[in-house]
Amino acid sequence: VRQDRGIDVGYSRGDSAGYTRFAIECFIDELAKAGNVDPLAFRLGLLKDARARAVLQAVAKMADWGKPRADRALGIAYGNDWDTHVAEVAEVSLDRASGAIRVHKVWAAVDPGIAVQPSIVAAQVEGAAVMGTSQALFERVTIKQGVVQQANFNDYRVIRMAETPEVEVMVMASNNPPGGAGDVGLPPVAAAIGNAVAALAGVRLRHLPMLPERVLAALKR
Repeated sequence: VRQDRGIDVGYSRGDSAGYTRFAIECFIDELAKAGNVDPLAFRLGLLKDARARAVLQAVAKMADWGKPRADRALGIAYGNDWDTHVAEVAEVSLDRASGAIRVHKVWAAVDPGIAVQPSIVAAQVEGAAVMGTSQALFERVTIKQGVVQQANFNDYRVIRMAETPEVEVMVMASNNPPGGAGDVGLPPVAAAIGNAVAALAGVRLRHLPMLPERVLAALKR
């Protein structure tokens, strides 16, 4: 649906899935917590598609899901946008004094169907995971009187190299028709981060980006 909002807008990487997946997968995580069920087990109980279950099980094994971490936690999220199945786990820590979230590692398992160039699929998911982390934690545009205030990277905050998480990708190519690979690594990232913060600190962040001041406000509630 196209709507005139009075301000020119363009596509962000991940398109609408980039933010709707955040809402969906965080809500799924909340339902799991409300039922006192492990988030991975909850998703596996809902999903009947073999490819969906396979990527979830694979990424859980990659991240050693269920293993306690000192001062860190894991969050999981799944997506099936562009006919490609992807599951991701994020490992995060939280500075409760400043409200800063640190993403240490992202694991991803992706089934794009027939992968003509598996290494390119992996590279796309790696790049999307980094961009998704940047969007989740830092990136925002502010508008005053209809004018965008940011002009370039000097006043538009993006993730820095020292903040970039390690990313590990498993391409699980199958004989299914090829799906998209360019954006699939981005939509689950923010949800995985948010779910990890909820597991670590017991607070649910429902706005992007997850700025320190928003984290501190959530911790005080």
